[in-house]
Amino acid sequence: MAWSGLLANFAGGVFLVILQPFKVGDFVTAAGVTGTVEEVGLFATALNTPDNIRTIVGNGKIFGDTIQNFSVNAYRRVDLTAQLAHSVDPAGAIALLKPALAKVPNVMAEPAPDVEILTFNPMGPVLAVRPYCNNQHYWRVYFDTNRLIRETFGRAGFPVPEQHYAVRGGEEFRLAKRA
Repeated sequence: MAWSGLLANFAGGVFLVILQPFKVGDFVTAAGVTGTVEEVGLFATALNTPDNIRTIVGNGKIFGDTIQNFSVNAYRRVDLTAQLAHSVDPAGAIALLKPALAKVPNVMAEPAPDVEILTFNPMGPVLAVRPYCNNQHYWRVYFDTNRLIRETFGRAGFPVPEQHYAVRGGEEFRLAKRA
């Protein structure tokens, strides 16, 4: 039984070396672990997680699971949402955010940032705010964009979104209450 696990890790290591879905220095999610690849061995791969924990994962598990390589493409999209109150005009909010996003350091001009209505919830419309940036600037753009959303909506005087529920009782409710 132990040999089968060892052989699976060895076979996974051979495939990782041959197919090279990632290399040392890439930021990946492999076998459910997200981090920077520090070492690819024949039996296991070492990753440093964002909170600086060295995690060793068997290559059989890595190769048998989904691998996401965040470093292989030249740029990424930052996916954020912005909650609006019901009283805020979404088109007006979009018109404020789009030009402001272009001024955030490290946000790419092409592809242009997307700001659109994503969904609606009990508090109001939710905007999808999606700037693009080079991989090395991802977290800086993420935090700067969050700050921009808050500051832009604050300067515009947008109200804080609140959930509103209406509880209504019909004639049946009033009759049941009397009984």
